[in-house]
Amino acid sequence: MGYFLNSMEPVENYRIASKSKYFVDKSLLLSELFPFFNQSDRDICITRPRRFGKTMMAQMIASFFSKVADSSDVFDHLRIAEVPEYRDYLNQYQVIFMDFSKMPRNCKSYAQYIERIEKRLIRDLMKAYPEADIDPEGAAWEALSAVFNEYNGEKFVFVIDEWDCIFHKDFLKKDEKQEFIDFLAGLIKNQAYVAMTYMTGILPIAKSHQREIASDDTPESKDSVVDRLGESTRASFPSSLSYSSGSTINNFLEYTISTQSKFSEYFGFTEQEVDVLYEKFLEGEKEPLLTRESLREWYDGYHTLGGVKLYNPRSVVYALTNNRIASYWTGSGPYSEVKKYIVNDIAGVKTDVALMIEGEAVPANVMEYAAASMELQTKNEIFSAMLVYGFLNYENGCVSIPNRELMEEFRNTISNEASYDYLRDFERESRRILERTLALDADAVAELLGYIHDTESPHKIYLDETELSSTVKLAYLAARGSYRIEQEDQAGKGYADFIFYPRNGKDDGLILELKVDRTPDAAIKQIRDKNYALRFQGRIGEQPLTTGRILAVGISCQKGSKTHRCKIEVL
Repeated sequence: MGYFLNSMEPVENYRIASKSKYFVDKSLLLSELFPFFNQSDRDICITRPRRFGKTMMAQMIASFFSKVADSSDVFDHLRIAEVPEYRDYLNQYQVIFMDFSKMPRNCKSYAQYIERIEKRLIRDLMKAYPEADIDPEGAAWEALSAVFNEYNGEKFVFVIDEWDCIFHKDFLKKDEKQEFIDFLAGLIKNQAYVAMTYMTGILPIAKSHQREIASDDTPESKDSVVDRLGESTRASFPSSLSYSSGSTINNFLEYTISTQSKFSEYFGFTEQEVDVLYEKFLEGEKEPLLTRESLREWYDGYHTLGGVKLYNPRSVVYALTNNRIASYWTGSGPYSEVKKYIVNDIAGVKTDVALMIEGEAVPANVMEYAAASMELQTKNEIFSAMLVYGFLNYENGCVSIPNRELMEEFRNTISNEASYDYLRDFERESRRILERTLALDADAVAELLGYIHDTESPHKIYLDETELSSTVKLAYLAARGSYRIEQEDQAGKGYADFIFYPRNGKDDGLILELKVDRTPDAAIKQIRDKNYALRFQGRIGEQPLTTGRILAVGISCQKGSKTHRCKIEVL
């Protein structure tokens, strides 16, 4: 039993977690690791954003395989116990569990950081294997090799959590990044004493030939970006993510959320798992203040390569525990880092952020979250960093804000930052268009649409209703706070272009129909003829979705003149 070797900490932490009310059994991940043992491909790295359960999974793995304690009292009751090989692997290995996010006291240098790791590991090995010829001043891999050779081929399972934490530290110098990569390679790569390695973090392992960012952007120089953000930014500039120009760790099988579907269901909560947790919540809560739909709206929205939708697990658990829907990203450090680039409009990201805030997906070129070779000089680099940290979702070549929790974080940025005058002014105009719509002032709506198109839309001429739709979505940005907006929603005898469902059931509902080179009267006629208003009566068994008015809003644009017209009627 030691600090790294067969540590009791992950065992006890997982035992406590398994007894919690909102524990979700993800133990079948263990059975997917069995085939990796003692194979040539025995080293895996799973990268996920923060708060997606990576540490708990690492603790589970260490607790299951480690000889330090009998953990059958935990795992006999989990799904892994149903797997035939269960007993063959339970508590059968020497496990080295290393949490690389733990720093020495007052750590100010890489030497201080890495020396602590090597010394503690060597001390553990000397204590556990006194007959091995271990040099206390040697390298950790040498000590492990000595144990392997002198103790009948003793092998170890490595569980490494937060492998990339060091790359977020200001004290790490450029040449030390490669030193750290070399340290990991020496410890694990092609070492006979390794039975299996499980490593997790945020950043993919750098392989420069695979991590180039494909970008048509013209990047600013790093100096010019620093000039815009302030000199104090230089030290913490995320070029630290560009951690290796020639990584020597090429033995890992990597699994990211965007490039591999394997292991996806073990990080984040699935729809079915949240259903079960919500039932537990209802059983124990006398006055539930949150609904199942609110959990979906606030914390769902992440997508795996295989199309599985995932919830942010930490936020779901906090919401159920507190009986309160809220943003639980408060205080998350990485957001303050990437926010600087939005606030200062690096590479012109403000308009794209505004589009995403109101629900639009924005095209982006990223490669496996493009976490390497990044200095955040282009839109693609900025969006890639946001993806890595979990602030954006990536699907079908586009980035988007996953859910309302993160939408609120971006909205708060708009509302609170003095540098966001541009977007605050834009949101003010967006509020005006909603106010004028509810006041049945069709002329003012048409005028504001024209203004927003001329000043904000990325499309300078209208070619079809898709492009008109983009401008309308941007124009009604402010409506997202008081309406749930659905596009191409089935209603009556067809599909309405937009339906605005009021979050307060007493407010007015809106149906928007768009036409290019036709009249707004034609749009209103379609709303009436197809009886789209039926949607507000609710589906079978539902209450009416509003007791207020239902407004039909017909919007048209002429290609040649690029003029907008609007008509609004109460149905």
